[in-house]
Amino acid sequence: MNYKQICFLIILAVCCAASFIFVTHNETFYDRPIAKVIQTKVTDTTNVKDSRHNKDKLSTQHITAELKNGKDKGQLIQLTNQYSLSKAYDQRYDVGDELFVTIDKTKKSSHLTGSIQDVKRDTYIVFAGWLFFFILLAVGKRQGLFSGISLAVNAILLSYALDIYVSNSNTNLLWICGIIAVLFTVISLLLVNGFNEKTYAAIIATMIGTAASLIVTVVVMWVTSENGMHYEEMQFLTRPYKLVFMAGLFIGSLGAVMDVAITMSSSVFELYQKNPDVSIKALKTSGMDIGKDIMGTMTNILFFAYISGSIPALILYLKNASPLGFTLSMNLSLELARALAGGIGIVLTIPIGLYTTIFFVNRKRVKR
Repeated sequence: MNYKQICFLIILAVCCAASFIFVTHNETFYDRPIAKVIQTKVTDTTNVKDSRHNKDKLSTQHITAELKNGKDKGQLIQLTNQYSLSKAYDQRYDVGDELFVTIDKTKKSSHLTGSIQDVKRDTYIVFAGWLFFFILLAVGKRQGLFSGISLAVNAILLSYALDIYVSNSNTNLLWICGIIAVLFTVISLLLVNGFNEKTYAAIIATMIGTAASLIVTVVVMWVTSENGMHYEEMQFLTRPYKLVFMAGLFIGSLGAVMDVAITMSSSVFELYQKNPDVSIKALKTSGMDIGKDIMGTMTNILFFAYISGSIPALILYLKNASPLGFTLSMNLSLELARALAGGIGIVLTIPIGLYTTIFFVNRKRVKR
């Protein structure tokens, strides 16, 4: 380990420690009152039954907490929390938990009372973030570092783009997503893989594959008049929900398409670098074999990623005696559409990525 690596690790350790110190003492930066639980006591537990006679237990928890910010900082507040055994809509709080609370000023009492609004989770988020970053560094080394940087930059870009859309109702969300999709692709691939022909081929293949996936999806939805598509879960939106759905589909497909594009580009260039005299026909054959191998796994990954988020809703519908067909159509129509759109993008990107990479390989041969 050289001097630069040691300095980098020291800086990283200092940043990690500083971030944990900050999130555990940042209550003054919040406008809402925050209280730290110092004592809990369960005073009552009752058996309850729902409409289908499923047994559950409802417990009442009395909590004493210390206010950590605001003009009442340091004072104790009494809170009451009810939680069920299933913990579907509630949870039990333990000593040390930090809670967002509201203070009841209407009741005149010797001690403060209030209600619980939410849990302060920034400490856990920072811990998970640093754990993810350290794993990236351990496995990917330099590329892992740049992968983490690109992820942070992309998250900032997405947040900024959505803020623009929310603050300006006349802006087209699909155009915004198209712009940030280009930025996502360029930033991610250039940071991780550098400025070279392999990266350029992957960028072009990603753009073409994502655009082709979106076009095919729009055409299919237009031909079928969107029959079977249920947008009920998006009814709360005050913006055009179909446009929001298409924008989410666009961004969702981008990740899988980018993965396939860089895999195809890296594989073909690796074959060429090991044997510069390899024929184009051999590169095409090997590239298509690689594409066929990753096609099934990537489409399955998309399917599981989208469907997994609907499992709680599926269980809720089925527990309330909803018919299976109705349950699946109401909860999976949009998720299946997203998975199919991403799958189309994956399949199309395999030949697109292959021939784009071969084009750059031929250019490299000419330069020789």
